[in-house]
Amino acid sequence: MTFDVARVRADFPILSREVNGHPLVYLDSANTSQKPRQVLEVMREHNERHNGNVSRSVHTLGTEATSAYEEARGKIAAFVGATNPDEIVFTKNSTEAINLVAHSLGRHLSLKPGDEVVISEMEHHSNIVPWQLLCERTGATLRWFGVTDDGRLDESALESLINERTKIVSLVHMSNTLGTINDVAAIAERARSFGALVMLDCSQSVPHLPVDVRTLGADFIAFTGHKMLGPTGIGVLWGRYELLAEMPPFLAGGSMIETVTMARTTYAPPPARFEAGTPPIAEAIGLGAAVDYLNALGMDAVHRHEQDITSYALKVLADVPGVRLFGPTTPEGRGGTLSFDVDGVHPHDVGQVLDALGVEVRVGHHCAKPVCARFGVPAMTRASFYLYTTTDEIDALARGLDQVRKVFA
Repeated sequence: MTFDVARVRADFPILSREVNGHPLVYLDSANTSQKPRQVLEVMREHNERHNGNVSRSVHTLGTEATSAYEEARGKIAAFVGATNPDEIVFTKNSTEAINLVAHSLGRHLSLKPGDEVVISEMEHHSNIVPWQLLCERTGATLRWFGVTDDGRLDESALESLINERTKIVSLVHMSNTLGTINDVAAIAERARSFGALVMLDCSQSVPHLPVDVRTLGADFIAFTGHKMLGPTGIGVLWGRYELLAEMPPFLAGGSMIETVTMARTTYAPPPARFEAGTPPIAEAIGLGAAVDYLNALGMDAVHRHEQDITSYALKVLADVPGVRLFGPTTPEGRGGTLSFDVDGVHPHDVGQVLDALGVEVRVGHHCAKPVCARFGVPAMTRASFYLYTTTDEIDALARGLDQVRKVFA
């Protein structure tokens, strides 16, 4: 069945607006995606008619809010193939989810000097800095995979990087700068052979392609609502229940306790143990509505559409003089995130010229400064696509880049 992108776009009110007198061309979905009216309406309905706190009130509004909140947890669990909704922990974003694991798992494993944590040069800062801090606290050593010239994960040092000293491996599933989709099967298998645990940053993969935690080979994954048609302020940690049940809390306070006395406290089982205080209730419900929307389209169909758009964009941008693409140059094993450099023009200037034409891209280091350093540039321009992106928008980007070249010739 043909993916009806025009019908999809009709669900997104913002896509009908103009920017600087031009039709909006939104090519920044890796940064934050737009929201369909179905998500906006569910959140408005909740706030107008069912607003109450969760897991602490016996009155009608509190009961309705709790029911909707837990229903969203179940939807999200099913979306990533988790069989137990209690394996889903709501956080405020992927960053908090990764920090939760770095803090709590680090304590659970009692990391010490001589232990090692393995990441990669391809990571978002959110999957670098928490592990650096963990190693600073514990004396463990941080090691990393490199990146090849074509933007792939360099696994040539796999056998030396993951060894009997490795305790945690944390990698990006799909790069937010290079678009690379990492096949982590071999890495996960080697980690398991040494009893190491594996975490994946799925912020860019869960929104764009089918992800099933039962076959992924990871012990934890993190993703975030605002990149998958949902609101900001809501993220998700999935973890194997037996691990979550052994880990100590990350934040302490209300709702995460079993019992409290002045002498000691015992903790609630997961996921409540990791959801201290009032959670992002309307945001979780909104994310549940986003999952409903994606399920109605089918993630296989979403992924195929993005592959088609990415293939088209790779060909179009390859024909623009002076444009250097970073990352894989074919759609195989990559997602709809294209970072590039325009010869002789700073990315900030590229972004300003494009914005004047209504074309919205992101410029900068994309919270991935080691990637920029790897390719010898201070920053990159990034165009990123989603289920509402059209070939006409790619053509608008190409015309905008021609204008950039004229302005800075």
